[in-house]
Amino acid sequence: MTSPATGPEWAVLAPHWDPGERSEQEDRAAEEELTDLGRTAGRVAGGGIRAAVLGVNDGLVTNLCMILGVAGASVDAGTVRLSGLASLVAGALSMAAGEWVSVRSQVEVARGMEDALHRAWRRSPPVVMAHLTGSLRARGLDRETAARASRSVVSAGRGSRATSLRILYGVSAQDAGSPLVAAGSSLLLFALGALMPLLPWFFTEGGTAVAASAVLTALASLLVGGALGYGSGRGAGWTALRQLLIVAAASAITFGLGRLAGSAVL
Repeated sequence: MTSPATGPEWAVLAPHWDPGERSEQEDRAAEEELTDLGRTAGRVAGGGIRAAVLGVNDGLVTNLCMILGVAGASVDAGTVRLSGLASLVAGALSMAAGEWVSVRSQVEVARGMEDALHRAWRRSPPVVMAHLTGSLRARGLDRETAARASRSVVSAGRGSRATSLRILYGVSAQDAGSPLVAAGSSLLLFALGALMPLLPWFFTEGGTAVAASAVLTALASLLVGGALGYGSGRGAGWTALRQLLIVAAASAITFGLGRLAGSAVL
């Protein structure tokens, strides 16, 4: 049997890695990478990251577009503030409710699939075992290894149902995430995002407020995009610029529609 340090399997994922240059420092760095990945995977599985990103982005875009659309129709600052606050509250609650229903539905569907898989086990274990082995073989395992792994999964106890469902169909109730985490993240981050373009209207009005709303939202978009790019390891620059372009395009359209509906503030 080939030792782990010199096994030929390393050539597939790390073709330039030299076992002779292995060091404790690099081992620790790899452990830290895996630990960080575990934390990120936990947040992704919980639904928090997706809901938070969706929430803050929707808050920025929705409220800036609404504010510019109303301001473009040449209404007073009080109306803009009231409209902005109504949009913030309604949007945050709507996002939270939508996320809760969406994630909860995913959990319920996955649990229903686990029950259906359990019924299939009770009807014919050999058929399900054959499918499980075939699914593992499709992932690159040889027949003997796949069969041995399938038996290990089946004998795993309480977690075998969820593990079997994940192997066969790529889903499980645990992977669907937490409805409360998704709803809470979405509500808070939408409110925070929606507050950015609204803030200037509490201190000024007219063209100054419009410009300040646009600048604050642009800065927030760059920050959100940069954070996403940094967190994904793909670089902050392009992701930040992409986020800004999305917000700018949506804002320009709604401001233009507002101007068509009335005389412009500017």
